[in-house]
Amino acid sequence: MKQYETVIGLEVHVELATKTKIFCGCSTAFGAKPNVHTCPVCTGMPGSLPVLNKQVVEYAVAVGLATNCEITSYSKFDRKNYFYPDNPQNYQISQLYLPICRNGSVEIETEAGKKSVGIHEIHMEEDAGKLVHDEWDDCSLVDFNRSGVPLIEIVSEPDMRSAEEVIAYLDKLRMTIQYLGASDCKLQEGSMRADVNLSVREAGAQEYGTRTEMKNLNSFRAIARAIENERNRQIDLIESGEKVVQETRRWDDTKEYSYAMRSKEDAQDYRYFPEPDLTPIVISDEWLEAIRKKQPEMREEKRARYKEEYGLPEYDAAILTGSKRMADMFEAVAAACGKPKKASNWLMGETMRLLKENGQEADDLAFSPENLAKLIGLADSGAVNNTVAKEVFEEIFYHDVDPEKYVEEKGLKSVNDEGELRGVIEQVVKDNPQSVEDYRNGKEKAIGFLVGQTMKAMKGKADPGMVNRILKELL
Repeated sequence: MKQYETVIGLEVHVELATKTKIFCGCSTAFGAKPNVHTCPVCTGMPGSLPVLNKQVVEYAVAVGLATNCEITSYSKFDRKNYFYPDNPQNYQISQLYLPICRNGSVEIETEAGKKSVGIHEIHMEEDAGKLVHDEWDDCSLVDFNRSGVPLIEIVSEPDMRSAEEVIAYLDKLRMTIQYLGASDCKLQEGSMRADVNLSVREAGAQEYGTRTEMKNLNSFRAIARAIENERNRQIDLIESGEKVVQETRRWDDTKEYSYAMRSKEDAQDYRYFPEPDLTPIVISDEWLEAIRKKQPEMREEKRARYKEEYGLPEYDAAILTGSKRMADMFEAVAAACGKPKKASNWLMGETMRLLKENGQEADDLAFSPENLAKLIGLADSGAVNNTVAKEVFEEIFYHDVDPEKYVEEKGLKSVNDEGELRGVIEQVVKDNPQSVEDYRNGKEKAIGFLVGQTMKAMKGKADPGMVNRILKELL
């Protein structure tokens, strides 16, 4: 039976985190009413002229530096000509001949080990608008809010061989770009989108097979499923003696099915030519050095520093640096409370639990690190016990309450008066003779019931350690 190898390359579009669009001053804010963030430039009105947003260039260069690219000191924009209803100019301003970054690479890690994935180029371009299909009225409406939003397109080499490698590559890109602050990379909002170019060939063959491009992939799960489906589809065609057609296909994740959209265009089909309304971009050595100096501490560096500076184990350091938002939160909490391991435990434990329960990600964290630091202080001093601390943390997580005020207002402080506590425990012992007898007959678990009854009588405000100690004395 023939063995086949999958060959995969990606085109990843990333919306940059600028306040305004690439060639005009319209807002890039997500979620506004249709056609609110528009002007003559981004709606393609005759006579309107583009003006390049400098921040777009700096973000593109920053991503290029972080992905080991060569930065093109003299680059230009080109017009990519095509008609589509959400493209009012009938062309897209992009870069074909002299892209801003070239010949880079990122290192990924899978169960098979580490591997370098080449980056062919990174270029800047403007996004198109969005078609909204109305099934009730059987029509399509156009929203131009997204038209002109700045993009970088990261084009990889065909170096990936499995869905696992693709996901590792995308995750590495997403994390790198988030650490740079160049984009939030939210796939669900379309600020990071991946097109998968895939072909198969017999194992050991040198020539590539005919590739197809898969679009409409807005989650890692959808990407993995689409890759497996397309791989099997192409192998079935080859096995049955048919040819794979070079085309663009659209993935329907609900039906787990892809269908042909159009034959795959080549560069000449778009009639590229140099953009006449924009001057070339010259990246001076001074400008490049200024961007380089602004590069932040990346994940690998943070991970090593967390182990060295905070004494965290490798597992903690890896989890905390898995998101820039989580890493920032950890550093702020650790600085405020002076207890990095406690800060790590609360973030990896209760915080992760509540994020998972609510279907949220670390980027959605909204509470202030100072409030978590205060709670750690309360728990460490014995002002609240562990059960109460978890209850208070939920209030911090959802409503960002000040834990000190909340504990005071709700009367949740632990009772540390041994005389008062001893009196309650004596009554519990008196009321539960069977449990007392069980404990004295060697059933040590019986003490757990008595602790529970004491905590119930104290409305959860007793120190469990003190309760255990006094109970053992009395028994």
